[in-house]
Amino acid sequence: MISILDIATNNIKNPMFKLEHYFDIYDKYFSKYRNTPVRILEIGVCDGGSLDLWREYFGDTAIIYGMDINPSVKRFNTQNTRIIIADQQDREYLEELFTDEPPFDIILDDGGHMPDQQKNSFEALFPLLHKDGVYIVEDIQTSYWKSFNGGLRKSNTFIEFSKQLIDYINVDHFREEDNLLLYLPLKTALQTQLTSVNYYDGMVVFTKGNKIRKDGIHYYGNGITKKESISLYN
Repeated sequence: MISILDIATNNIKNPMFKLEHYFDIYDKYFSKYRNTPVRILEIGVCDGGSLDLWREYFGDTAIIYGMDINPSVKRFNTQNTRIIIADQQDREYLEELFTDEPPFDIILDDGGHMPDQQKNSFEALFPLLHKDGVYIVEDIQTSYWKSFNGGLRKSNTFIEFSKQLIDYINVDHFREEDNLLLYLPLKTALQTQLTSVNYYDGMVVFTKGNKIRKDGIHYYGNGITKKESISLYN
């Protein structure tokens, strides 16, 4: 099977701009969806090259949505590639836009790269992700750039926002009073469905799943497994 990098190099007709190490990350999370009717939403269409990439990589049965604020990208609309003109910063509109749609398996934010855009899109769209889906925000290096309202440890950036979400992975181990300190939007969805936050150079990947409460320590050894009375929640 042709690699995603080979597809990007040789099999797309429209241009795109990507950091080369992104392709291995894509393949790590996306390969299980190849040649399936995967549903993917990409924010940021630009010159249409990434839409070509996903079509070649996932195959003809993939259902691809491209969202952009620029009306000129409507030219990339086809039967299985739907183009939506929308402002990713408009959270309320995004929440309504896909109300009657099945969940997405993959959501990829390669849009405007401004902190409010990234946060509003995540809060609106993470609940619309399939229970085993993947949400990627790329080019998060803009969180450190003043031209994108960023800066190291600046509280309004997406990178700092994403760090808060790590706590939801370990929420089963909180004391009761700790729950009051959690970031409140999407609290229920994040507590029950966010299974990992993975950081890469320029990219953060969130995975979703049905979390099972980790209730106590189990003893393993000597051919037996038993639950110990020691609690993890003291």
